[in-house]
Order: sequence, then structure tokens, then C-alpha cells
Amino acid sequence: MKHAFLITAYKNIHHLKSIMEYFDDNCTFYIHIDKKSIVTEKELNSLKASTQNLFVSRKFKTNWGGVNHLNCILLLLKEALLNKENEYIHLISGHDFPIKSPSYFTTFLNENKGRQFMEYFPLPNKIWENGGMDRLQYYNMYDFIDGKGKYQAYINKFINIQKKIGFKRQLKFNGINLYGGSTWWTLSYDCCKYVIDYSEKNSFFLKLFDYTFCAEEIFFQTVIMNSTFRKDVLNNNLRYIDWEYRNGNIPAVLDKSDILKLTESEHLFARRFEYPTSKSLIEKILTDRN
Repeated sequence: MKHAFLITAYKNIHHLKSIMEYFDDNCTFYIHIDKKSIVTEKELNSLKASTQNLFVSRKFKTNWGGVNHLNCILLLLKEALLNKENEYIHLISGHDFPIKSPSYFTTFLNENKGRQFMEYFPLPNKIWENGGMDRLQYYNMYDFIDGKGKYQAYINKFINIQKKIGFKRQLKFNGINLYGGSTWWTLSYDCCKYVIDYSEKNSFFLKLFDYTFCAEEIFFQTVIMNSTFRKDVLNNNLRYIDWEYRNGNIPAVLDKSDILKLTESEHLFARRFEYPTSKSLIEKILTDRN
């Protein structure tokens, strides 16, 4: 079985190389590096030289929460679909790492062939603030302002102004049921092809996500759960994530104390990994893999 890995990243080129080195020749990697990142051309060239099974782009400037992250994913996905041998496609970030062996990946997905692994829930939903509808109904300016930085207050203020004057965007989803969920997923080639075909045939739909917050957490769930593929979706994205505040971050930055949890986990990947905090944990994963 051949696998495609879509990775969106902005730093730690050595970590991306570790992910690629973890897998065998049956895997192809499609990577987007944030155009505004501090990754140098030398680092980028060293990444490109790592393997023949590699596509690297630096097309978009991406801010956390902005629609350009969705555009990055769609760009990589279209490239992955050019190779019809990519039976399963995995979307991960540059902060993820596999926690099962390459042979386990193939065995597991052969046993579950045709199934889709993606978190989903209908919108509106109490899981997200205000049911998640603020993401769509108001202009979110994350592509212009870095919401992870000191300017988050300005984005919130702009949304509050829209609320106070009673403004809401009139988005016409034409009876489509909305769904949300985690960004990260493992989907079959056929399912991914359906998503791309749908977005190209229904350009209005993709346009609706301009100025939304974390569009990629709604776009894929909504397209797939309104298709015949919905019967094949397991509400599990196969990602281990600790949503506690630990090691200076939410979700937690994983460290060596997490190794038993990862070993016993049913998931294929874990996140979030940062250096130097996660270095010894990754070394342990690599030792166990071998």
C-alpha cells in the first residue's frame, strides 16, 4: 500500500526529515512551508534533497486561523491525487510524529480499506464557542493579522463591532448541512478526489470560506458528511493529542513521560512535538520503531 503525507509546516526542517526517514519507499511527501517563515533557502534545498518522493511548495503566507491554511492543504492534496497509487492520504502538521511502525500503517489500513478517519460533529455545536457559527457569520481577519500574536485583541474587537451593529454575513450554503472537527485526517484516495472534484465544480462553496476562522476545520467535514462517503467515516482521526496545558502550550507539548500513553494508544500519529522538550521522546519512538 502506498501512502501520501501532506504536511504544513513553518520551521524545524530537521523534524520533517525525521518524519520522512521514519517511513519506507512506499510513501510520498507533499510539504508546504509558510512563505513568511524564517526557513532559509539552504534548509529548503536540503529538505528537497532528502528523498525523491517529495513535493515542496512555499506558495502561501499562512497565519494561524486564516483561510490560506486551507488553500495550502488543497494545493498539496491536488498534487497527491496526481499519483493514483496513493491509496491513503494523511494530513499532518510539522509538529506531528508517527507513533506506529510503517508496517502497522499498511496492515491497519488494509484491514480498514475504504474507511475514512476524521473527527466530525454537526454545527452549531457546544464543542465550539457560540456553536462555531462566529467562524462563518462574521468577518475574521486572520489572513491579514497574526491572531497568535499581540493583535488577537484587534480581531476580537472587530468581531464584537459586527455583533453590536447586528451585522451577519449572508452565506448561502443552499441546504448543505454544516459539520466541524479537527483539521487532521486520514482519508482514502477516492474520498479525497471527491473533495477536490466537488470544490472545483462548486467554486461558490470554497468562496464561502473567505474570511472565516480555521476554515479547514469545517470545509472537509462538510463536504464529506454531505456525500455518499459519510457512511464510511469513523469519527476518529487517529491522532493522539493531550488537550491539557503542559510544557508551555495547549495542546500539551509531549515529552518522554508520555511514551507509555503513546505506546498503548490506538492512534497513528501524535502531536504536539517541540524541541528540545520532545527530543528524548522522539529518540525513544525511533528506537522502538527499529
